[in-house]
Formats: sequence, structure tokens, C-alpha cells
Amino acid sequence: MPVLGVLVALLVLLPLGFVASYVATSSWAEIRQLVLRPRTAELLWNTSRLIAGCVLACAVLGTATAWLVERTTVPWRGLWRVLLVAPLAIPAFVNSYGWVSLLPGASGYGGALLIVTLSYFPLVYLPVGAALRGLDPALEESAFTLGRGPLRVFWGVVLPQLRPALAGGCLLVGLHLLAEFGALQMLRFPTFTVAIYEQYQSSFNGPAANMLSAVLLAYCLLLLLAELRLRRRARYARVGSGAARPAPRVRLGALTLPAVAGLALLAALSLGVPLGSLVYWLAKGTTSHVAFGPLGVAAATSLGLGATAALVTVALALPVAWLDVRRPGRLATLIERSTYFGNALPGIVVALALVTISIRVVPALYQTVPLLTAAYAILFLPRAVVGVRAALAQAPPVLDDVARSLGLSAMAGLRRVTIPLTAPGLGVGAALVFIAVVTELTATLLLAPTGTQTLATRFWASSDGLAYGEAAPYAAVMVLLSTPATYLLTRDMRRASSG
Repeated sequence: MPVLGVLVALLVLLPLGFVASYVATSSWAEIRQLVLRPRTAELLWNTSRLIAGCVLACAVLGTATAWLVERTTVPWRGLWRVLLVAPLAIPAFVNSYGWVSLLPGASGYGGALLIVTLSYFPLVYLPVGAALRGLDPALEESAFTLGRGPLRVFWGVVLPQLRPALAGGCLLVGLHLLAEFGALQMLRFPTFTVAIYEQYQSSFNGPAANMLSAVLLAYCLLLLLAELRLRRRARYARVGSGAARPAPRVRLGALTLPAVAGLALLAALSLGVPLGSLVYWLAKGTTSHVAFGPLGVAAATSLGLGATAALVTVALALPVAWLDVRRPGRLATLIERSTYFGNALPGIVVALALVTISIRVVPALYQTVPLLTAAYAILFLPRAVVGVRAALAQAPPVLDDVARSLGLSAMAGLRRVTIPLTAPGLGVGAALVFIAVVTELTATLLLAPTGTQTLATRFWASSDGLAYGEAAPYAAVMVLLSTPATYLLTRDMRRASSG
């Protein structure tokens, strides 16, 4: 099992090692020619200001909405919990399609900032809401008894306790923005990811694309370090005696109507516009007739790739999670943490690294389903590891010992005892990977075999040619397939807040 875990870690670290080795073997003259130029400065400025603006906006929106829903008397809390998570079911490039198809002027920095904020604020809302539900109100009550007002209590007591959740959510927003291609390309706002794809597509300029990938990777590592420094090993666990109790809700009074109006406006902008656009184009008809044959083929291809990638990724997650739960130690921790690098790398970097490696080392793998599946596994392995690890932690280890005492080998015990016990967790991990693969765009565009069309690539081809009606059915099917992931999230939230 340790050998399998090491092999999985090496697979995940392959793109990172490739980019690092490419930079290490490049001369200073090559680096200066490819990196130190006005175009790179422009991309750095665009990427930085978009990340700064979006992270700040998502932090404010996510924290404010989480506080309203979890800590106040705002009505219809169950409905808001669903509506505030639901934007995650709509891929960002579909969200951009919804806005651009109805408002062609929604482009540039302003349009990009608005649309990506509406797409990604739930990534902050989810962890902050969970943290608010778990906070012990004792510290807040103590601050009130010392004469502090509600604002001072929030800024001085509540907000510091939310720092780990807020930092983690903001990190996810930043990493998603670094990886985002389709939405920003549609909005005509060039960032590093957009430029790398254009460089690759226009001239197959490997050196330029790889060097831009190195800059993008450095940006990823910078965000990871910033999140670690902001979090600073913060822990806010309750250690007192007695049972934990929920915090009393703040009465909104006259502010109830403005709070409901604000939540409704946010839901209308993040959900109403993209879904309304889909309904409009589906009802109006297509700019060119859509054949249901290609739609069915694309849906079948997406389902097949999603199912294959889900099975492979869960299989790769098993040895990693098993080591972390059953054989904890430095090696297990190192292997488990290494899997998260794939999640931190933009899809364009992973795809470009695999393209270059396959062409140079194993040309027969270029533009094949196995190579595309490997890219999916690298990108989405953490989603499977989290689910499998949680399931393994609930499976009694003594059953492994019983299986060995009955003469079963480690692999046989895993197959006949551990896997059946952890089936629900494996299913959740596989479902999350499946949904991510069905809506993945960048790696699929670069690595899919010639002639292979998925829902995402067919949608992209139609929307890029301004055939909005033709693109609508593909977007609608993607949203429908993404809905189960949203259901899983809202189900967990309802269980956590029940009672």
C-alpha cells in the first residue's frame, strides 16, 4: 500500500516537476526574453487586480450572507441556504454565457469582476457559514457584558474566530480564478490562463506557454503561502465543560425587509440571469438548428468520461486515504498533502505539462483517453481523497485484523471488507469527481482525442461563435448534471443545522 501511495503522489506532482525542471534548465536569456516583457506585465496586472477585487468581494458577500442566514432572524433560512449554494451548480463559463448573450456589453474588468464574484462567492459562504454554526457564543456574551456593542463584538470577537474558514474560502476563490479560462475568454479579459491557451492554440509555442505556466504556478504557490500565513495555525476549539449551545439570533427588526431584498437580489443576479438566459434561448429557438444527435453523443461522451475518471480517481484515492487513516505518519502525511497540489494547479498547466511529456516521452499517449483521464485524476483527486478518508475513519480497524486472521491478504481484505464498508464515502467522492469532469473545459480542449466532443467543448464551440441558441441545450444539460453536487452540499448543511 505505501508503494501505491507513493506512485499516486508522483503522478500528481508530475506537472509541478515538469514546470520546475523546465525553468531550471532554461537560461537567463530565455527567461528574460519570455517573461520580462510588456505582455507579461499586462497579464500579471490583469490577473492580480481581478483576484484582489474578486477575493475581497467574495469575502464580504460570503461573510455577510453567512452571518445573515446563520446568526439573525431573517425569514426563510432554509431557502436562502439552498439559493446561496446553488450558483456552484452553474459553471462560471455558463454564467458568463448567460450575461454576455443578454448583455453584450458585459465584458472587460468590470464585467469579469461582477460575473466571477457571482460564480464564486459560495466558496466563502460555505466554510464561513459552517464556522458560524460551530462557534461557542460564550466569548461573545462575555464581550457584551464588558460593554462592547454589536459591531465591536463582531469585529473583535467573531471575525477573528472566522479567520481560518475565511482564509480557506478566499484561497479557493483565488485558485479558481487562476484556473478559470472559459468565463474570462468569453468576457474578453486576458489573464495568464487565457494567454497560455491562446499561445498554445495559435502557434503551439511550447517555450512561451511553459514559461507563462511557470509564472502562473509561482502565483499559485504565493496564494498557498499567503493563506498559511493568514491562518497562522489558528484554532478556536471549545474546551470548556458542558454541552455546546447555539448562539442567540440577532433580531433584525426594521432591517428585515432590506436584508431579504439584498439576499433576493443576490440570488437573482447569480441564478436568475444565467438560468433565465438558458430558458430564453431554449424557448426562442436556436440561431442554427440543433441536431439532437450531436447533443446525445456529447452527453454520452461526457457521461462516459465522467464515469471512467470517477472510478480511476477513487481507485487512486484509496491507498492515499488508507495510509492516512490506518498507517498515520510522516510518509502518509506527505503523500496525502501532495495530492492537493493538483487541485491548486490550473487545468491549463496540468494539460500543457502532460501534452509536452507525452509528445517527448510516449507519443502514442498524446490525445488519448488515458492521458485525459490522468489529467482529470490529477485535478480532482482531492475531492475523492476527502470522501474516502472520511469513510475509512468510520470503518472499525479491528475488521482489518479479523480479515487478516482469517487468512485474507491485504488486497483481499480491502476488496471484501474495507470497500463494502466505505461504499457511501466512495460514492460521494466519485459523484463529486464525476460532476467536475462533466463540466471541465480547459484540459478537455487540449487533451481530448481528435473528434471527441463533450458537453463543455460543444457548448464552447457554439458560444464562441456567438450561436447562443445552439449552445443553450449543452449548457442546460451541464447544469442538470451539476445539480446533484449542490444537493449533497445543501443536504449536509441541513443536517448540520437541524435541531
